[in-house]
Amino acid sequence: MGTLSESRAVAEAAGLSPDEYERILTLLRREPSPVEVWLFSALWSEHCSYKSSLIHLRRLPRRGAHSLRAAGEENAGILDIGDGWAIAFKVESHNHPSAVAPYQGAATGVGGIHRDILAVGARPIAALNSLHFGYPIQAQTYRIIDGVVRGIGDYGNALGVPTIGGETYFAPEYQGKPIVNAFSIGLARIDQLVSARAQGVGNRVLYLGAATGPDGVGGASFASETLDEESRDNLPAIQVGNPFREKLLVEAIMEMVERRLIVGMQDMGAAGLASSTAETAARGQVGMRIYLDKVPLRGGVSHPREILLSESQERMLLIARPEDVELIKSIAAKWELTCTEIGEITDTNLLEYWWKGEKVVEMPPSLLLAGEGAPVYDHPRTPPAYLKEVERFDQKNLRDISSTEEFMKITYALIRHPNLADKRWIYEQYDRMVGAATMGSAGEILAAAPTIRLPYETRALAMTLDCNPWWVEANPRVGTALAVAEAARQVACTGAVPLGITNCLNFGSPRHPEVYWQFVEAVEGMREACEALGLPVTGGNVSFYNQDENGPILPTPVIGVVGLIEDALHRWVSMGLPSESAELYLIGSQEAIYAPTLGSSHFIREIRAIRYSPPPHLSLPAEKALVSLLPRLAAEGLLLAAQDISDGGLLIALLEMAFIGGNGFKVTQPRGVRIDAFWFGEDGGRVVVAVAPSYAERLRRRVEDVGLCAYRLGETIPAAGWAQIETDVGHARLDLIALKGLWATALQDAFMS
Repeated sequence: MGTLSESRAVAEAAGLSPDEYERILTLLRREPSPVEVWLFSALWSEHCSYKSSLIHLRRLPRRGAHSLRAAGEENAGILDIGDGWAIAFKVESHNHPSAVAPYQGAATGVGGIHRDILAVGARPIAALNSLHFGYPIQAQTYRIIDGVVRGIGDYGNALGVPTIGGETYFAPEYQGKPIVNAFSIGLARIDQLVSARAQGVGNRVLYLGAATGPDGVGGASFASETLDEESRDNLPAIQVGNPFREKLLVEAIMEMVERRLIVGMQDMGAAGLASSTAETAARGQVGMRIYLDKVPLRGGVSHPREILLSESQERMLLIARPEDVELIKSIAAKWELTCTEIGEITDTNLLEYWWKGEKVVEMPPSLLLAGEGAPVYDHPRTPPAYLKEVERFDQKNLRDISSTEEFMKITYALIRHPNLADKRWIYEQYDRMVGAATMGSAGEILAAAPTIRLPYETRALAMTLDCNPWWVEANPRVGTALAVAEAARQVACTGAVPLGITNCLNFGSPRHPEVYWQFVEAVEGMREACEALGLPVTGGNVSFYNQDENGPILPTPVIGVVGLIEDALHRWVSMGLPSESAELYLIGSQEAIYAPTLGSSHFIREIRAIRYSPPPHLSLPAEKALVSLLPRLAAEGLLLAAQDISDGGLLIALLEMAFIGGNGFKVTQPRGVRIDAFWFGEDGGRVVVAVAPSYAERLRRRVEDVGLCAYRLGETIPAAGWAQIETDVGHARLDLIALKGLWATALQDAFMS
């Protein structure tokens, strides 16, 4: 197929290590052709093969009570929600493309994650995103932010899938290397789910969608290398999206799914046609013969390597019975899509690519796949040196807030921090209400987690994406467990029962011992939290090499949780303070309420200027009790409002509830508890709830029955534009109208500063 010297030269150019090339020779028992070398390079890249993460990811709990597939078996996690329905959901990164071409990078990330959902036969119904940008917000950073937000909005809005929530963080470590994680969730009938397995010898392989062009060639390899000046100029590796074509693709495939015409399906994502054919053939343990000269082409593409590795958008690979091919083509034509037969399933167990009568590739498809032919690495790891500073921190050595004036000054400073301020400038660019199923209004985020009704049902889905990277930096294991617990807590605050999680693990280079130690510890933290909370990991994504000449990003394991609300019209819980008189309770463990900590909080970092401190307090048994309790309280009708406590602490949570509800409050802290830690600490396992006075005693009993505490904070003040906070140094009266004005405009002010 090729000479040894020629193949070695190609392997070096393709970025394969000498050891990896020797592995290829052993697996093939011959010299690879140049095209085969490029295939190995792309599909053995970190982005495709998970070669530095797989050994640790296998420790995660991959099945739960509602699981229909184990994590990794299909393009997305799939859970049974009853009544014959399933949900499919997943989160993926598009970090490198968004650093180089923010608009297209973010837009195609949205398109790609929706196709992952579509590939299992589910219709995408909602989207979330997790964004982390540099700070302070300089001109270059604003260019990235503006492009990313417009890209997400333009693609999702045109596609007609609502972007109903997410998170946005700012920190210096993301300067020039943003984190752009896109989440999609879809709905499918269980009996219409489609597998990513090629099946049935003699069945046809069909190419559906856009023609293959030069955009995105080498995208998987590009996403598996450190960002530098050369890679920042790698525009050919950036895909270009067309949301209107994707809308046609969605409708065409849903029609084919409903008519049960598709035997197997895979989107052409990372590594394009190469990965989709190799993965479907390997999963089905069959052979596949592909004629590359039948692939629709554009843009001057004329070489097998380009055809196989192009990541042109809006393309799907279908496996179909011979007798259904013409009907599939007619449906595609109706939706103005190209559909071409490019190959067939064989009994050879070999993956063959032909180009103009010449066989350019022949090998078992498993040789290309993660955990099979691809190598698996467990790199050296070392705890970071800064952890010694974390260990030295003792909040007893830190003075407490000493006056009401200082308390109010801190409150005004935190409410204006970009991480805690209103993100309206961002989410108003997204169509949140398209499809008319989002619970809430177009102008406000009304619950602790975004919620969407199931079509023609009284049930709803609550979902969230979450990661505070400061917690993870302080202790990757505890910080990641906190991220899992917080995401589950947010979902439970709406009245939903959490069902499962997905994740996107964003880190620097795995070959950096300190970064790899952070990664392994984060995976272990996720495992511990999921096992404690009874949540399966349905799937996810690992994004390494998020670093440049200035160093890596903060460790950022983004966690997505999905939950189900039965009878949502009666059980759904808002976060806004009610317009009726209500009592406010802080629910959590006794330690979290009466012995709060300040570790890794916005207060400790931004107000006291202390970079390194321990993570917030975490008790997984208390988190489990709380997450199980909240949906039961909602089902009994005891909750008028609920909000979890995390970024910024208790007072920020109360202020958000007041801003959303348009009502005031009067609250008091327990005597003898640190003022700063009680109001501004970010310990886990705590929520604020509003309850009608007549139900307060019942709520307290329910809380105590599960071993938690219910501290009476105070009461709501209906229609009031003020709030009063009693502390050990006096009472602070806050102007809610002025504070909301600062909160609402702080992000725009940061952009213009």
